[in-house]
Amino acid sequence: MRNEPKVKLWLAQDLPPACEAPLRRLARAEGVLRVAVLPDVHFSESVCVGVAMATRDRIYPQAVGGDIGCGMATVALRSAAVEPGVRAPGRVFDALYAAVPPRRQRAREELPAELDPGLLSDGVLARLAERDGRIEFATLGRGNHFLELQRAEDGELWLVAHSGSRCMGPAIRDHHLARAGAPKSALAALRLDGEEGQRYLRDHAWALRFAQRSRRAMLERAASVLEEELGVRAEWASFFDSHHNLARREEVDGEELWVHRKGALPARLGERGLIPGSMGDASFHVEGRGCAAALHSSSHGAGRSAARGVAARRMSLARFARELEGTLYDERLAARLLDEAPSAYKPIGSVMRAQRELTRIVRRLSPVLVVKAT
Repeated sequence: MRNEPKVKLWLAQDLPPACEAPLRRLARAEGVLRVAVLPDVHFSESVCVGVAMATRDRIYPQAVGGDIGCGMATVALRSAAVEPGVRAPGRVFDALYAAVPPRRQRAREELPAELDPGLLSDGVLARLAERDGRIEFATLGRGNHFLELQRAEDGELWLVAHSGSRCMGPAIRDHHLARAGAPKSALAALRLDGEEGQRYLRDHAWALRFAQRSRRAMLERAASVLEEELGVRAEWASFFDSHHNLARREEVDGEELWVHRKGALPARLGERGLIPGSMGDASFHVEGRGCAAALHSSSHGAGRSAARGVAARRMSLARFARELEGTLYDERLAARLLDEAPSAYKPIGSVMRAQRELTRIVRRLSPVLVVKAT
């Protein structure tokens, strides 16, 4: 990214060529002051994933992305046994699918009080009121979203949920881009001194609450299954949650800015977060180091190294099983999970080394059991 003084990079590998043009366009967009490119960066429409950027008086919905509030939540599990084992994984998977449906609930969910539909713009409310938002609450979602049982190096077990605002986030993004008269492929700024920017922020804040409450509900329901099946109990005092698709007003080098993150973890000094690897690689509990040059951000995961179609074509079932050796996954779904193979992602170790000045590792965890939707 030569000749782009606004852009600073922390890379684990060479910058993917497909990212060059979108990053250059973002850096030159109206009102964009600074751009931080993080080690998990990979191509996505309009704005690449693994990017943080800052403005003073404009909001760019595409720099948050469609899955507003996507993030991670985790809670520690305690066991009366020295080493709880998964003796009947098929039964455990089926019970988890019933408690945390991958895609849709059987009926509309009663939403928590803080998700008052009256707070939403009319064009977004229709999506919630009709059915989708209520049916997708406390569901996992597809792609790289997951529910995972992890073991820390000290033997402690943790339960993790990775999901976001489901259909509501894209509905909010698309509604406000349409009101601004902008196609999704264009970088559209909403001014914060105008009504449209403020409306977006209100809907965005609602989506953050939806995503956070949805993750908490998934963990509560999955924890009940694991208590029944494995004899482990959640210790809710250990719970923490962090978004990695959001816009937030923050002080950076003494100036109040709107920091947009799309696949980027907030990493202010001491701020807690969770950075996952692939479904066969380590994850990390971290604390931010407050690096202003990176807009107080770090990677949100390992980041894809191969597009889904390419990864699936390259992968065989035998190789997939080898890459997942030591991790329990639903082998009945293996043929539909090939694009999520560990080799489709960057090595998490190289990603963490590339951002040592951005975040501090508190705890390293390995996957024990992984649930993914197909």
